[in-house]
Amino acid sequence: MTEQQSGQITGAQSLVTSLEAAGVTDIFGIPGGAILPAYDPLMDSQRIRHILVRHEQGAGHAAQGYAAASGRVGVCMATSGPGATNLVTPLADAHMDSVPMVAVTGQVGASMIGTDAFQEADIRGITMPITKHNFLVTDPAEIPRTIAEAFHIAQTGRPGPVLVDVAKSALQSMTTFQWPTELSLPGYRPVTKPHAKQIKEAARLIAQASRPVLYVGGGVIRAGASRELFELATLTGIPVVTTLMARGAFPDSHPQHLGMPGMHGTVAAVAGLQKADLIISLGARFDDRVTGNLDSFAPNALVIHADIDPAEIGKNRHADVPIVGDAREVIADLVAYLRAGDIQGDYEAWVDFVVGVKKKYPVAYEVPSDGSLAPQLVLERLSKIAGPDAIYTSGVGQHQMWAAHFIDFEKPMTWLNSGGLGTMGYSVPAAMGAKVGRPDATVWSIDGDGCFQMTNQELATCAINNIPIKVAVINNESLGMVRQWQTLFYNERYSNTDLHSKRIPDFVKLADAYGCVGLACDSPDDVDATIEKAMSIDDQPVVVDFRVHRDAMVWPMVAAGTSNDDIKYARDLAPKFDKDDL
Repeated sequence: MTEQQSGQITGAQSLVTSLEAAGVTDIFGIPGGAILPAYDPLMDSQRIRHILVRHEQGAGHAAQGYAAASGRVGVCMATSGPGATNLVTPLADAHMDSVPMVAVTGQVGASMIGTDAFQEADIRGITMPITKHNFLVTDPAEIPRTIAEAFHIAQTGRPGPVLVDVAKSALQSMTTFQWPTELSLPGYRPVTKPHAKQIKEAARLIAQASRPVLYVGGGVIRAGASRELFELATLTGIPVVTTLMARGAFPDSHPQHLGMPGMHGTVAAVAGLQKADLIISLGARFDDRVTGNLDSFAPNALVIHADIDPAEIGKNRHADVPIVGDAREVIADLVAYLRAGDIQGDYEAWVDFVVGVKKKYPVAYEVPSDGSLAPQLVLERLSKIAGPDAIYTSGVGQHQMWAAHFIDFEKPMTWLNSGGLGTMGYSVPAAMGAKVGRPDATVWSIDGDGCFQMTNQELATCAINNIPIKVAVINNESLGMVRQWQTLFYNERYSNTDLHSKRIPDFVKLADAYGCVGLACDSPDDVDATIEKAMSIDDQPVVVDFRVHRDAMVWPMVAAGTSNDDIKYARDLAPKFDKDDL
């Protein structure tokens, strides 16, 4: 192994130099006692911009947004104890959604570890189940190699978060900087190239199928495989469903696209999977929110399951053809094999059926009879005015589902949300990170009034650091999704879901206090003008309080734990749902 060497420096200087060598240009973080030695040389870095957030959770979600929007590894930094534990939620979130991220935390001095020292927490132990890998560094000589390994692990194979915990004593000690030019990680060899035999077998099933569906997950986005997916879909004519994590992987406008499957998926997507005789799963994990009751999910379908992570294959649903590999390489090899063999299936009747279901049960909503503002209208108009090149980050709840349905996604990496963990408060800091990673893009945070109040302090970070995100608060005065469940399943007993947020706080005044532009809209007639006003402001963050109808519901819906066959279409919309369509 060859290494690049330099003279004696502190461990803290070695850490900053290592981050520079890893290609880091942006870090989101907050200093504190144990990490403080690293902040001194960080001030002198000519390559790294440090963005001082207002809460470590914001730093973690910003790193996620940065990674998801740019494709580069997101980086956050925090001190020991509570600083590190405040990163637990974004680390768990990144782990669930396969986001490449490196978190650097300070730790108490090596001699004090295990003594319950001030601000000590075993962050390595705490985060072991929710990181792809993590490290504790007590020897300053190990800092460069550890950072190099952390970035390699985070962005190869199935991407994910890696934590590097560095003892304060290691940061303060003298060392020699040695950046490795080769890495040796025994046991870590992600398989990216699929086995040719499995590709051949997959092609055979595709040719024999009568009712195939391409079930596309977030792995296609992470692999940068949208172009290959488009080629496969158009070559075969097979209908496509894109999960919540895969919105934008395949254009919404394409006639083969059936929409999002699952609990709040389109009827066409749910019907397509339920009636399929072959599911071609690409970078998806048969999540419970997609399958509903697993025993009744797609009962007559064979499964081709392609995933970079072998642990996902067969975990929830038996795979008739398991394919381990990178989604881009899997799809490219499958396309090449189908072309070379001139393999084509006959799916005309099947496509006619699912397209008919799509036309019969479009994504639609009820217009409030009292003239108040429908939240779906806000997102429809935002989509039209901001356009397909904008990046949208979402919180979690009703507004998330409405955004997934009523914003038109045509391109990958334009939809960022907390899918697996369902973290309220994700949207604003993720939008901040996305704007830093893609400064030329328009970035809209779609947030609920509940989510917004969890992390809106990062508006101060945005205002001070010239990060002009735009925030659409879908304000229905409630924890809306919980209220919807209380409406449907708890006899309208609204226990602790009323936020009173059309009165307290005043979001327009709050935006102004944070150095942002605050706007408000409560009328359908003013939606376009309000969005256009927000779009015209490029030098400050903008917050728009959309005061929407309180009782708007998310439809369609499959109740948790029930079969996808029991999907409910909006109660007051025609046509009435016909279960024969499933």
